[in-house]
Amino acid sequence: MFYDLKYSFTHCPDGLSAFHNFLKMEFSEENIEFWMACEDYKKTKAPTRVAAKAKKIYEEFIQTEAPREVNIDHFTKAVTMKNLVEPSPSSFDLAQKKIFALMEKDSLPRFIRSDIYQELVK
Repeated sequence: MFYDLKYSFTHCPDGLSAFHNFLKMEFSEENIEFWMACEDYKKTKAPTRVAAKAKKIYEEFIQTEAPREVNIDHFTKAVTMKNLVEPSPSSFDLAQKKIFALMEKDSLPRFIRSDIYQELVK
């Protein structure tokens, strides 16, 4: 069965919630929470809010030993940190794409085989 993760994130609140619950059970919910924080960040228009949200996302998910640190490589972390010198809507794009790919490749196949997903499709 085909499952479009991106579509579910943006158009299916029940699918997003089920996937989030699944990731909690796997102790990797920081991935979906980072992805959602980035989506929210991109919608921010006020320049003062952009900088504040960027700082919060960095401190919560990116910096070394962050409370909910996501697993990104050193290059991606360096690019993201450089992008935050002057925050813009695309500051987290590379890191967000890496985390999305990780979820799609690693967590999604297990989710589709899970009881949570089976209940969702009934």
